[in-house]
Amino acid sequence: MMVGNGSRSRFRAIRCIAFGNLLTLLALFLSSPTLPAASMNEHVILLHGLCRSSSSMRTMERALTNAGYRVWNIDYPSRTNTIANLSESVLAPAIRACENAGATRIHFVGHSLGGILIRDYLARHSLSNAGRVVMLGPPNQGSEIVDKLGSRWLFRKINGPAGGELGTAPDSAPNRIGPPNVSVGVIAGDRSINWINSWLIPGPDDGKVSVERTKLAGMTDWIQLPVSHPFIMRNQAAIRQTICFLREGKFARAAKS
Repeated sequence: MMVGNGSRSRFRAIRCIAFGNLLTLLALFLSSPTLPAASMNEHVILLHGLCRSSSSMRTMERALTNAGYRVWNIDYPSRTNTIANLSESVLAPAIRACENAGATRIHFVGHSLGGILIRDYLARHSLSNAGRVVMLGPPNQGSEIVDKLGSRWLFRKINGPAGGELGTAPDSAPNRIGPPNVSVGVIAGDRSINWINSWLIPGPDDGKVSVERTKLAGMTDWIQLPVSHPFIMRNQAAIRQTICFLREGKFARAAKS
C-alpha cells in the first residue's frame, strides 16, 4: 500500500513523539530516588516464636537478605526454659557471632515469644551497636490465653516454662521487663483462625494476643495489619513494614496491606 507525503509526515511525527516519551520515562526511572540497600555490616537476628522453629522465619530471612542485610535466623528450644534463661543463652552467642563477623549495627526481629526474649535481653544489656527492633504479634502485656489455660497440665506440657510466664498479671514476665532502650516497632495482627482462643480474648485479636496487649510503653511506632498470629512473620505486608522500620525507624502508613 502506498503512503502519501502527508501520511508519512504524520507517521514520522508520531514516531518522534513516542520516542521522546520513551526517553522521558527512562530518564525519570533512572533519576527516581530509591531506598538504598542496607550495608552488609548491618546484621539482623531473627527469633521465632513459642513452639516454632527457624523454618517459620525463612520467608522473612530471604526478604531481609535480599534487602542487603546479613541475617542470622536462630533456632532455639523455646519450650525448655524460662524467658530470662532463654534470652541469655540464645541472644548472647548470637550477638557475639554478629560482632565476630564484623557487624557495626545489629537489628532484631522477633515473632511472639521471640520479641519478648529480645526485650528481656536488651533490658539487661546495653549494646553500643544495637540497631532497631521489630516485634511481630508480641504479647507485650501478656495474653489472656495463659491466664485461662496456663495452669493446665497439657498447656504446661506443650508450651513449657516460658509459655507459662506470658500471662497478663502485673508480675508476669512481659509486664516486669523494663522499657526499651532502643527503637522498637510493633506489628499487631487482627485476624484469627482460632475461634476458641479468640473467644477467651477481649477485643480484636490475632488468635493468641489481643491487639491492645501487643502495645508497649515507650515503643517508637505501632501498626495493625489484617493477619493472624501463626502467619504474621510470612505475610508480605508485615515483611515490607519490617524492612521499612529497620531502614527508616517508622512504618509506612501507605503500605498497610
